[in-house]
Amino acid sequence: MAALSLGMPALRRPPSAAPSTEGRPDVPGLVDRFGRVARDLRVSITSACSLRCTYCMPAEGLPVIPRDELLSSTEIARLVGIAVRDLGVTEVRFTGGEPLTRADLVEIVALSAAAAPGTPLALTTNGIGLDRKAQALKDAGLSRVNVSLDTLDREHFTRLTRRDRLPRVLDGIAAAHRAGLGPLKVNAVAMRETLHDAPTLLAWAIEHGCRLRFIEQMPLDADETWLRENMVDAQELLDVLGEHFAIEPVGRDDPSAPAEEWLVDGGPATVGIIASVTRSFCAACDRTRLTAEGTVRSCLFGDDETDLRAMLRDGASDAELADRWRAAMWGKQAGHGIDAADFHRPVRSMGGIGG
Repeated sequence: MAALSLGMPALRRPPSAAPSTEGRPDVPGLVDRFGRVARDLRVSITSACSLRCTYCMPAEGLPVIPRDELLSSTEIARLVGIAVRDLGVTEVRFTGGEPLTRADLVEIVALSAAAAPGTPLALTTNGIGLDRKAQALKDAGLSRVNVSLDTLDREHFTRLTRRDRLPRVLDGIAAAHRAGLGPLKVNAVAMRETLHDAPTLLAWAIEHGCRLRFIEQMPLDADETWLRENMVDAQELLDVLGEHFAIEPVGRDDPSAPAEEWLVDGGPATVGIIASVTRSFCAACDRTRLTAEGTVRSCLFGDDETDLRAMLRDGASDAELADRWRAAMWGKQAGHGIDAADFHRPVRSMGGIGG
C-alpha cells in the first residue's frame, strides 16, 4: 500500500466544540470522509507508567492527570457499551500509559465485559505487575494481552526504559500464559541500540509461544528526538532477521491489520512488522481512540479531540453521546502525513494518547 503524502493535522479544536457533520451519510457506524469505518476501539485509562521508555516518555514521566479528570470505571464501561452496541465497534483494547497502574483495572474490565458481552477485550501493557493480576483480569473478561518488550538484554532494557525491571516483565508474560490470556503478542519498537538483539528476541518468542511484532518508531516521543534518518525501518530489520532465519512474506489477512506477517523458517511461526512510517496503512485504518480524559481522538497524529466526558457528566443520553462520537470520526484526517514537508508532530506524545 502506498504511503499517503499529506499536510499537517488540522488545528486543534476546543474539545467541547461539536465537529461538523456536513455531508455525512445517515449510517450508524463510525464512518469518515474517506470511506473508512472504525471498528477497533483503543481506550487509554491513564498517562501514568512504571517505565520511562525513551521513545515514549520523558525521564521524569508525564504530568499526572487529576483523578477527577480521568474517566471512571463506570464511565469507561458506558462508552464501551455505546461503541459496541450503537457504533459497530467489534474489538476493544485498554491502553495507557500503563493500565496496570490503575487500581481499578479489574473493575474496568469486568464492567466493560458486562456492557459489551461477547466483545473481545484486550490489554496493552509493559507486563510489570501482570503476574499479580493476570488471573483476575482473565476472570473479569479480558481476552488477551499485548506485552511491550524491546529486548532480552538486561543492560539494553535498563538503558531504554530507564528502569531495571526486565525480570518483572518476563514474570508477567509467564503469568499471562498460565491464565490463558492469548494469543499473547509481544510488541517491540525497533531501535538502533537494540537492532542486533532482534534475532534473539524472535527465537525466544517462538520458543515461548508468543507472537512477536516489531514496530517502526514514530515521531511520538515526548523528548522530540526522533529523526527519520536515525530510525530502523522495516527493510533494515528484515535484513538483520534474514541473517538468522528464512523469512518469507505472507502479507495481511485483514487489510486493516497494522502488521504485515512473515513466515519464519517455513512456519508455522510468524513475525509481524508494523511499518507505520515507511509502509503506511492509513488508507485502511479502522481505529477510534478515547483518551484517559474522555476525549475522542480520531487519529493518532491528529490533535483534534472531541470531549465526551463533559457530556457524560452533564447527563447526555447514549444517543447523544453516539452522535457526537460519529461526528468526531467523520472529521478524521486521511493519514499521518509524516512524509509531508509541512508535517508537525502531535501535541501529545504516545504516553499521553494511548497505544
